[in-house]
Amino acid sequence: MPKVLIISDTHGLTNEVMEIKQRHQQEVDELIHCGDSELSSQSEELEGFHYAKGNCDFDTHMENEQIVKIGDVSILVVHGHLHQIKSTLMPLSYRADELGAQVACFGHSHMAGAEKVNGKLFINPGSARLPRDREEPTYAILEWETLDNIELQYYQVTGKPMPALRMETSLAAKN
Repeated sequence: MPKVLIISDTHGLTNEVMEIKQRHQQEVDELIHCGDSELSSQSEELEGFHYAKGNCDFDTHMENEQIVKIGDVSILVVHGHLHQIKSTLMPLSYRADELGAQVACFGHSHMAGAEKVNGKLFINPGSARLPRDREEPTYAILEWETLDNIELQYYQVTGKPMPALRMETSLAAKN
């Protein structure tokens, strides 16, 4: 069962990023950071992460987007500032279509949430440092057995699951 940890907008946090990484390293297959860590791409904290450059990242070695292929799921990783995510998901949806991604992970708004639109799953893990929509800083874990059984669970930075922020869906093509 593939499992992916998704985090964003850590804005200079180092200890917390390492704690989250160490807490889940034995259970997840991939690590995704949706940008604005404000760290070097060579930092120990970002080691092992698929990383998308945010508007507060200035390391020239960072890419604006990544495509992560895990089993039969293709994930687009961006920060979101180049896709107008604060007003619409449409540009991000078009980019996901162009790249054949079923899942798009992004940050930038500091607001945790997930939405399925036109067969694609859009995930914002919220901010692990400065949430704008809630008191608790968050991150998320996406896992699946099959494309019919996709689960997304949000966590507080302390590792406590947030039962109200849980989603079950399908990415299987409907005939």
